[in-house]
Amino acid sequence: MEFPFNINHLFSERISVLDEVLVAGRKSVGRPDHQANIATVIDELGKASAKAQQLPASITSASKMQSQKHQLYLLKDGERNGGRGVLVGFLKVGYKKLFLLDQQGVHIEAEPLCVLDFYIAESLQRHGYGLELFDFMLQHKNLEPVMMAYDRPSPKFQSFLSKHYCLTQSVPQVNNFVVFEGFFLNRAAAQLRKVPLKKTDGEIKPYSLLEREGKHLSVRQEQRALPWPFAPPHSPQLLVSSQFSHPQSTASSPSKAATRSDPASALGSSREQSPQSPLIERCRARRTNSLNGSQLGFH
Repeated sequence: MEFPFNINHLFSERISVLDEVLVAGRKSVGRPDHQANIATVIDELGKASAKAQQLPASITSASKMQSQKHQLYLLKDGERNGGRGVLVGFLKVGYKKLFLLDQQGVHIEAEPLCVLDFYIAESLQRHGYGLELFDFMLQHKNLEPVMMAYDRPSPKFQSFLSKHYCLTQSVPQVNNFVVFEGFFLNRAAAQLRKVPLKKTDGEIKPYSLLEREGKHLSVRQEQRALPWPFAPPHSPQLLVSSQFSHPQSTASSPSKAATRSDPASALGSSREQSPQSPLIERCRARRTNSLNGSQLGFH
């Protein structure tokens, strides 16, 4: 892609790496005209990439670069255009926090380096420029292509990855990013984290046996304070065994302990386990009154 200014004055290297500062080498430092021309180059390349991918708007621009922590690799041919140089293409990468699915369908949280935009001028394609630019980025990042994620790769880009890096089998995702088999292998545990499943509302959470017995003990203490006939019959043997039994033994289970004790203690144990609702209290009071009346009539 040609421009009305000298590309070699802006970019001294064949491949230049830009970040949010939009400075390519020391020559551009303190030169507003150079930074303005660099912004023009980025904007025009972004428009050409969006047009080639049939996107409604460009995803690469100077303003986006300044507001995002991405890196832009620019490839030039300094001998073309009468020695003024031309821009061959660019490659934009950046780290993204993604929620991905592995081969087993498990949700994984990762933050890989992603290819966000990749463009080579149509008239300069199939000359090895794309491979040169991509290999430079891999060496600069010291990374294998299988360890990266790719944002909405075009069919042409997918053919490029298949031809030069043997990336053919992708793992299906629910977002626009594409990862290939091997992405989830040989990766540090700090870079991959399984996302815990959300618990449904109203789910009953289990609690330990120690907490359960402590709760029963507090209920017993409350029931002892009740006046007769609302207080349940005491069972000292059951109370002692439940306090000093091993938490993991079967004797500490309320249901099994009730079956081993006498009927009176079993009745008291069942009362201790169930919540004291107003309906149950009214039933007990009514039963007690009828029992007292029958006893008075008998005597």
